[in-house]
Amino acid sequence: MEINIVTIIVALIAIAIAWKVLSGLFKTLALLAILAVAAFVVFGVMA
Repeated sequence: MEINIVTIIVALIAIAIAWKVLSGLFKTLALLAILAVAAFVVFGVMA
């Protein structure tokens, strides 16, 4: 359970940084990659 909370917090921080720093297609790809990795960690570990 603790790894899920930490993963979500790290993903939110990474999303905020990507949102401010990147633009255009790179922002979209970065956001998708961050969300995909976070979902894999949260749901892949539990399964």
